[in-house]
Amino acid sequence: MRASVFDNLFVLEMANNHWGDVNRGLKIIADYAKVVRYNNVRAAMKFQFRDVDSFIHKDFRNRTDIRYIKKTLDTQLTWADYQQMVTAVRNSSMISMATPFDETSVEKCVEFGIQIIKIASSDIKDWFLIEKIATTKKPVIISTGGSSLRDLDDIVSFFDKRNIPLAINHCVSIYPAEDHELEINQIDFLRARYPENVIGFSTHEYHSWHDSMLIAYAKGARTFERHIDIDADGIAVSPYCSLPEQVDAWFKAFHKAEEMCGGSALSKRIPPEKEVRYLDGLVRGVYARRDLPAGHILADEDVYLAVPLQKGQISCREMMKGEVLINSVTQDGIVAFTNIDSPYGANSQLAKMIEQRGIDAAPAEPARAAPRLV
Repeated sequence: MRASVFDNLFVLEMANNHWGDVNRGLKIIADYAKVVRYNNVRAAMKFQFRDVDSFIHKDFRNRTDIRYIKKTLDTQLTWADYQQMVTAVRNSSMISMATPFDETSVEKCVEFGIQIIKIASSDIKDWFLIEKIATTKKPVIISTGGSSLRDLDDIVSFFDKRNIPLAINHCVSIYPAEDHELEINQIDFLRARYPENVIGFSTHEYHSWHDSMLIAYAKGARTFERHIDIDADGIAVSPYCSLPEQVDAWFKAFHKAEEMCGGSALSKRIPPEKEVRYLDGLVRGVYARRDLPAGHILADEDVYLAVPLQKGQISCREMMKGEVLINSVTQDGIVAFTNIDSPYGANSQLAKMIEQRGIDAAPAEPARAAPRLV
């Protein structure tokens, strides 16, 4: 199901759960809120919610040799800390978003008024969690990293049957990803297979914050996600994370892509006036091959086509066999629109357009040089 909440939405995911430091999290929110506002984009700040006490089995909480368990414990926050940061996001005019990794965290999404829920790539087949998320009726974004086609079809159908808005992000779960690993053509595949859903691009590449945006937007991606961080507290920034100045470049690339791609892909564009005038200057006008009397019925052999097209003259676009001349035309003279018997009146839109296009018959006087002051 498609929803406007996803259109041109940027998701800024706090990497590594802001290292379990609520003050660091608040600074990330404040720093990125400025970048978002200065670039006039719609952005969601995304948290990772885990009810750590139930998420990690009690017999494994001291297993620091298991990387995922150690990081989860090292970055643990209280629910009060999360509530404080969600409020900061709301006060910064950004959208609140979270990835819940367990059922209790889904309940906290509802309690805190989280506006959009993300399903992590690793949980795309966790139907216990997915069923719980669906009970909230909140808009959902999924990422396709590591999934099978059957996985995607199942989850898209699940949310569609429940009339829950769903966006699908193409994602390669490699941290960081090299340019040749991005597989941006997958956006074409997802748009064709799921035309009723907004398709996006969740990316972890680290060489450019410009090129992939131009390509992804042109292919039709309309929601975008990156991990973010700040360079502070002596903590090394992961290579797949973006800093504020890099996200600024990312936003600017988005605006450039919008500018270059133009309007809707669903309807024919309306050419601007300057383009119409330029092309009119290349159109051939209709000239009399010989003297033609009033009342003459025009045939192809009576005229020839040549540039320039003059104001009021019919062109190759309007010339039709069987036109009747109201007045005579001398050899090499123009066949004017007002000189043919037409169902279009002098005040019609077509008549006005023909009168305004083309060049004036009389050459413009050369500009005179200004007198020199001695």
